[in-house]
Amino acid sequence: MNYTPTPIDTADVKLSNELLELTEKIAKNVHDVWAVGRIAEGWTYGSVRDDKKKETPCLVSYAELPENEKEYDRNTALETLKLIMKLGYEIIAKK
Repeated sequence: MNYTPTPIDTADVKLSNELLELTEKIAKNVHDVWAVGRIAEGWTYGSVRDDKKKETPCLVSYAELPENEKEYDRNTALETLKLIMKLGYEIIAKK
């Protein structure tokens, strides 16, 4: 394997409380988008992941996911927001 991941370092990016609260909403949406894709590929709920049968225990609502699965989605959301800020963009809520 010759691939070496090189994500942009976002350790110095501090998010406002409003953006930190947004991460949970994004994480839920990330899960929902993933679930829609899996269902479209023919996956169904199963108590144990089985790639041959296309079954996964993660085809449940975000609220029902185990904490470790939620954490994966939260990290995706958090790092995406931090990357946006690191690249110089601003996120402004419309009120």
